[in-house]
Amino acid sequence: MQCPFCRDADSRVLDSRTTDDGATVRRRRSCPSCGRRFTTTEVATLNVVKRSGVQMPFSRDKVISGVRKACQGRPVTEDDLALLAQRVEDEVRDLGMTEVPSHEVGLAILGPLRELDEVAYLRFASVYRSYSSLADFEQEIALLRAARDLSGSPRRSRHRDAAAP
Repeated sequence: MQCPFCRDADSRVLDSRTTDDGATVRRRRSCPSCGRRFTTTEVATLNVVKRSGVQMPFSRDKVISGVRKACQGRPVTEDDLALLAQRVEDEVRDLGMTEVPSHEVGLAILGPLRELDEVAYLRFASVYRSYSSLADFEQEIALLRAARDLSGSPRRSRHRDAAAP
């Protein structure tokens, strides 16, 4: 790492700390030539490759805004959305690639959203998977019911839970 003061090409790391849940590394460095200290921040880049080939940096805010539309009118809080976006980023980073197709990001959203709110999941899935007929919705609802039956616990929307006696 080049010293920002004397431009020497060498520096010594004094301390390293991870921040932002491990996504960023903050390093305190010392220059052996001039003796001055400085801090560097290293961020592992993660780019999303759209269908058109355009690359954009991964953004939790974009995940939240996309999911927020599906959650409109549903009992989902901003904290719920932030946690979902964190889970999506963790899953996408776990793929171990620096460039991830947008399709993979969409797939990473589906699981946590399904757990969060089935109606929001169905809305998001209908757009993401381009449902074109009623049969597509019926098939997805059947899959949701089958998963609920396998888990053994009936899942009801929060609206009904809140209104239940």
